[in-house]
Order: sequence, then C-alpha cells, then structure tokens
Amino acid sequence: MGCLVNIVINAVVLLLTGLIFTGFELENVWAALIAAVLLAIVNTIVRPILVVLTLPVTVLTLGIFLFVINAAMLMFIAWIMGGAFVIDGFGTAILAAVVMAILNAIINVVFKPVRQ
Repeated sequence: MGCLVNIVINAVVLLLTGLIFTGFELENVWAALIAAVLLAIVNTIVRPILVVLTLPVTVLTLGIFLFVINAAMLMFIAWIMGGAFVIDGFGTAILAAVVMAILNAIINVVFKPVRQ
C-alpha cells in the first residue's frame, strides 16, 4: 500500500513540476502516473548502481551530483515515454529534479504518518 501512495505522490509532484516549468510537460494525469511508475522502477533498480559508481564525485560535490543523477533519470524516462512526457533540456531536468526533491520533502513532512 505504501508503494502505491508513493507513486501517486510522485505523480502529483510531476504534475506540479510541470506547472512550474514550461519546458517540463506531461500530456495528462495518466502520463504522470505512468512516469511515476517508471520513476519508481528506475529508482529501485538503476539509481543505487549509479550512486555507487559516482560516489567519489558525489562526495566531492557534497551530494549535489545526486541532482544530476536524478535529472538523467528524468531525461531517460522522458525518452522512454516519447511525446507524453517532454523535457526541453538537461538544465530544465536539473531544475525539475531540485523542485521535485523540495516538493517531495514538503509532502513527506506534512503528510508524515504518526507512529505510535
């Protein structure tokens, strides 16, 4: 159940990011949900490998390089989805990755489940 909630939250974050940037466009809500599912799959399989391979650069940049990894994953998902998900350039992808990280942090703080 938690995975499904995270996918819906990521879809909402993708849609909100699309409203902020003109070069970051999603065709509709279904495209956002598909992109969120693909993002979850890529985050589960590919991201850990990339983080380990780029660990020295990530340490040297104090973690800022992780935004480059996130932007590359966004560009990859946009490439897979074709016209349903369009990112104009890598700079837009990096800015979108930063905004998505901020929005995810805000949503996680506001909707954090109370543990008893």
